[in-house]
Amino acid sequence: MAPLGVQLYTVRDALSADRDATLGRIAEIGFTAVEPYDPTADPEGFKRVADDLGLTVMAIHAGQLLGDEPERVLDAIATLGTDLAFVPAGIPHEEFTTRDGLARTADLLNGLAGKAAGHGIRLGYHNHWWEIEPVIDGRHAIEILADQLAPEVLLELDTYWAAVGGADVPALLERLGSRVVALHVKDGPVKRDEPHVAVGQGAMPVPEILAAAPGALRIVELDTCATDFFDALAVSRAYLTELEAA
Repeated sequence: MAPLGVQLYTVRDALSADRDATLGRIAEIGFTAVEPYDPTADPEGFKRVADDLGLTVMAIHAGQLLGDEPERVLDAIATLGTDLAFVPAGIPHEEFTTRDGLARTADLLNGLAGKAAGHGIRLGYHNHWWEIEPVIDGRHAIEILADQLAPEVLLELDTYWAAVGGADVPALLERLGSRVVALHVKDGPVKRDEPHVAVGQGAMPVPEILAAAPGALRIVELDTCATDFFDALAVSRAYLTELEAA
């Protein structure tokens, strides 16, 4: 079984207050991997603390790759010790509503993937709802985008936002196939503006989703939460560990 990770955006407030203590709490809960979201924030120091705690950097969100200095960002990602970086947003939502916009998006990601490869890094894209909601000729926009991506460009499917966008998530995963190398596993009422809950306590069909992408990395995230974030992470880990062991 692949390591179970946490997208650190979940604990962003605690992280900004005390990075090292927050990473320590993640490790205490029993997680063995993390997915940071700001590669250029002291990558050497972050790697040192993560290593000391036995935490692997399994992947990273790197929206900064869309900025003026992608090479600097790629250097930081390499320092963190992961070879897997996802662009999590930053492309205008409107680009996902037309075939021309999707073609431009594919060109952008394909070009970035070439730069990333020069640093030994695999590049992918991470969705929200706006890449799912537009349906063109009966297919979700992200599926049309996938057709135009170079084979080396990967996907990290945020399963919750895919559901909010109207997808049958297990079926979408089946169609996207091996291009999906990581999942954001999250739960809630599947309504855009309501808080997320611990995995296993909401409306998401989590067992069916995981079964549809058995080889993908599992990364827990709560964008929002009505309860304590660390408590919700602990409940999520217990549920997923039991589910995957069954």
